[in-house]
Amino acid sequence: MTIHFIVHEPGDSCGVVVVEGLKAGTELTGWVMSNDSTITFKARNDIPIGHKLATVPIAKDATVIKYGVDIGRAIAAVSPGEHLHVHNLKTKRW
Repeated sequence: MTIHFIVHEPGDSCGVVVVEGLKAGTELTGWVMSNDSTITFKARNDIPIGHKLATVPIAKDATVIKYGVDIGRAIAAVSPGEHLHVHNLKTKRW
């Protein structure tokens, strides 16, 4: 089984892509590190290695969690498998 992305905590709303060339439509498998479980869904976008993807539905203005920590606010609704980056996620710092 190929692991396409990694999630640190079960409550995280995003994970990090760990394979090159991830294409929209790919059936993805993610590994949740803290409890050694897996999650699956389809990629909705091409996503570069090292970039984030949503693992759960994220509502506009909702807090995004990574490593069990608030990393920012969604500025648009994001579905599982969508690329999560500067076009739909902003820091709350400024």
